[in-house]
Amino acid sequence: MPDLILLNGPPASGKSTLAAGLVATRSLALLLDIDVLRGQLGGWADDPIAAGRAARRLALILLGEHLDAGLDVVIPQLLVRDDFLAALEQAAHEHGARFTEVGLVIGRDEAILAFERRSIAPAAAVHRDAAMLVERNGGRDEIERLYDAYVALLGRRSEAIRVEVTVGDVPGTLARIEAAIRHS
Repeated sequence: MPDLILLNGPPASGKSTLAAGLVATRSLALLLDIDVLRGQLGGWADDPIAAGRAARRLALILLGEHLDAGLDVVIPQLLVRDDFLAALEQAAHEHGARFTEVGLVIGRDEAILAFERRSIAPAAAVHRDAAMLVERNGGRDEIERLYDAYVALLGRRSEAIRVEVTVGDVPGTLARIEAAIRHS
C-alpha cells in the first residue's frame, strides 16, 4: 500500500528539506511541492489565490496517478484550513493509499526568526516567493497570523502525528519523523 504523507508546519519549519529526506529513502517516491508547482504557472503572482487553487487541483491529479502506480507521495505544505486536508485524505482513500499527516512543532518566535532569516537570503525560488507574499500581506504580522492559524488547525487534528523540529538538526528531526510514521 502506498503512502501519502503530508508534512504540515509553520513557514520556514523545514517542510521541504524534511520532505526531500523522506523521499530519498523511498524508491520512486514523489516529492510534490505545491508551492513549486504554483510557481510554474504563468503570472501566478498576479493572482496567488487562483494560482494556489490551480496548483492544488493539479497536485491531486499528480498524486492520484503516482499512488495508483503503487508509489509514495510526500507533500510539504503549510495548511491552515481543513478543506485541502480533507481532499488529501479523500484522495488517499480513493487511490488505495495510507494517509499520514505529520504536524511539525516549532516555537512561535523560533519559526518567525527562521522565516525572517530565510527571507534575507532565500536559497530557492519558493523562498523568494514566500517572502514576497508575506511582505504583500503584512510582513511579520502575516507570519504571526499564519503561525497561529497553523497551531489552531493542528489543535483540531487529533490524528496528526506531532514531531518536534530541532532547527539545524535535519537528520535528527528526520529520524523522529520516520520513527513516528513507522509507529502510526
